[in-house]
Amino acid sequence: MIPTPHIGAKSQNEIAKTVLMPGDPLRAKFIAENFLQDITQYNSVRNMLGYTGTYKGTKISVQGSGMGMPSIGIYSYELYSFYGVENIIRVGTAGAIAPFLKIRDIVLAAGACTNSNFAVQYGLQGTFAPIATYRILEKAAAFAKEKGLDYSVGNVLSSDIFYNDDKTAIEGWHKMGVLAVEMEAAALYMNAARLGKGAMCIMTISDIIGGAETDAAEREQGFKDMMHLALETAVSI
Repeated sequence: MIPTPHIGAKSQNEIAKTVLMPGDPLRAKFIAENFLQDITQYNSVRNMLGYTGTYKGTKISVQGSGMGMPSIGIYSYELYSFYGVENIIRVGTAGAIAPFLKIRDIVLAAGACTNSNFAVQYGLQGTFAPIATYRILEKAAAFAKEKGLDYSVGNVLSSDIFYNDDKTAIEGWHKMGVLAVEMEAAALYMNAARLGKGAMCIMTISDIIGGAETDAAEREQGFKDMMHLALETAVSI
């Protein structure tokens, strides 16, 4: 089924085997125009921009996922299932829960807790634990250490709720050692697990829960350490 309902590429050759996936399609455009060579745009459906180019001679694609688990669930499933994509690296933002995290720190999501019912579709007799693909996580952590970046590896929370009516909800996740909250990782990890693919989430802390935050422009075009880390990881897997 190519093109898919949400991706306009007409053949698998238009998309690389490894795709970087920010939530914001304008961040995808920024990464393509500032880091990749010889870029072509393969998707504009619903303005969820997708580009393919090369980085250090390796073919890489970058495409927006939109916000939330339903959105990244659709785009990652179509990329994995219909376009032959093998690895997706999310390059996104997160809100710090752990008190030691600072604005612009990097979090590598080894696992993704969630308050979503996304896993119900699998009919499992228990709770599934969505985790990153270790070979990608290992590469990302090694590059982050080599570059001297401020990074942490651990659990994140993929929440379906941005404006939570329960103002104490984060406290329980903090108690369990969860580092940060975002909205996509768990769905990406579950799709990858179900389809036998690779997935990794690299996120920059854009705000402190109940405290400081960055503006929209920096979220779109800043956080270059994360972008560079994701690209270096992509060409090594």
